[in-house]
Formats: sequence, C-alpha cells, structure tokens
Amino acid sequence: MKHVTFYNGNQMPQVGLGVFRVENNDTAKEAVKHAIKSGYRSIDTAMIYQNEEKVGEGIREALAETDLTREDLFITSKLWLTDYGRENVAAAYQASLDRLGLDYLDLYLVHWPGLDEDVMIDTWKGMEDLYHDQKVKNIGVSNFNVEHLDKLLAASRIKPVINQVEFHPYLTQKRLRVYLEAQNIQMESWSPLMNAQILEDDTVKKVAEEIGKSPAQVIIRWNIQHGVVTIPKSTTPSRIEENLNVFDFELSLAQMEALDALNEDRRIGPDPLQFNGK
Repeated sequence: MKHVTFYNGNQMPQVGLGVFRVENNDTAKEAVKHAIKSGYRSIDTAMIYQNEEKVGEGIREALAETDLTREDLFITSKLWLTDYGRENVAAAYQASLDRLGLDYLDLYLVHWPGLDEDVMIDTWKGMEDLYHDQKVKNIGVSNFNVEHLDKLLAASRIKPVINQVEFHPYLTQKRLRVYLEAQNIQMESWSPLMNAQILEDDTVKKVAEEIGKSPAQVIIRWNIQHGVVTIPKSTTPSRIEENLNVFDFELSLAQMEALDALNEDRRIGPDPLQFNGK
C-alpha cells in the first residue's frame, strides 16, 4: 500500500474503502471487515451516512481476526452541517467515536462548506480545538472550492491537511488541484467511479483493454497518478479486492491525457457553492 504524507508529517493510505449509501447492517460490517482483511488500511465514513455503528463492528471484527492493531488503520469520519458551530464540534466528534466504538479518529472532516461563511469559519475553530487538544490525528475539509478555502485559510490557525471532493475524468477539477498543490493540502476523491457511470465510457474501456485491467482499476490508477487519495466504494468482495489491486501497473502519458480530456465539468453530487445540506 502506498501512502501520501500530509504537511504535518502524518501519512494516509492512497486507496481506502468508502461506505457512502451502505446501509447500517451486516452489509457494511462485512464490507469493512473484508476490506481490512484484504489489505485496506483506510476506511471512510460520516455521521450523515448513518452507518458508523456497523462500520465500527467491521473494524473490531477485522482486528480480532488478524494481527493488526488499531494503529495500523486510518479511520475517517465527518462533521455534518447540523452540528456546525465551534461549540458543537467536540460533542459531535465524541458521538461519532461512540458510534464507531473508537478512542480517536485519524481524520475528521468538515463535510461541506455550507452557505454561511461565518459559521464555516467558526466551525473550523472547533476543529482546531480538537486537533490542539490532541483528540484527533488530522483535520480537514470536504467539498471546499477555491473560494471557500481562501476564506478559511485567511481566518485559521491550522490549515486543513486534506480536501475531499468529487473528482473523476468527467470532473477533473484542474483549478482546485493547482490551488491545493500550491497550499500543500492533499486532495482526495469521493465517488471516483461516478456510481459506475464512468466505467461505461468508451475511452475508459479502451484503456482498460489496452492494459488488461478493469475500467475501475483504470480510474483508480488515474487518481493515484494524479497524486489524489481515493476511496472507491463497493460491498462486493471480489470488487473490493480488485479496487486495491492497482499498484502493479502504470498508465502511459497518452492514456492519462486521453482520460483527462474527458472532462466536462460534470458533477453527480451537489455544487458546493449552492448546497446547504438539504
């Protein structure tokens, strides 16, 4: 497993398991457990996914059935808009820990910027409090545009280590990627496979045929070669394994450029400049 290194010196696996839209039942538990036993070390959930309990069960069962320790894993969750405000962050964080059955998170994210700049900045101060008090290993943001980050960085003491955003060949986010690189903030992609839509693209399928890999592996590898952390979601054991098997090949420059050229600035998720959580 390859890692990225944050500006604070901490590391994160470059590929993890996402669990968005996975119900809080044994499907979530078994997916997490199988992922960890198959070599995944990073698991990404969120309060609003409403599956932290079963994700936590999967983590505990995997640790019980392997030689791994909690310190071998990198667990992420996120603060939802209903808990924004500096005075609410610590309680929301503890509630996520309680549901997961963990003592700490490796990464806690502000899930969306929201529409109120003052609330966003006040909320980030609560995240800084958690980090300053050594209750969380790393703090970051999710779905922040350049405009949001400009405002946040102007008013913050501690910079986010990461920004988790929608990123795939139909939404290459070049302006944001250049900005994050300049600020030394790691980029991470959610829903990199576009809920499987991108896997049907003719260019993606052509590249997959050229190198003898699956379309999903091509997209995940494309993320890796762009230096982006990615968290593909699957609950199917064979696909969970396939999605991690992306470190033994490389896409050529021509293949990378062909995939980059698919950009349409097309989102499958909300526009961060307009989303208020509803």
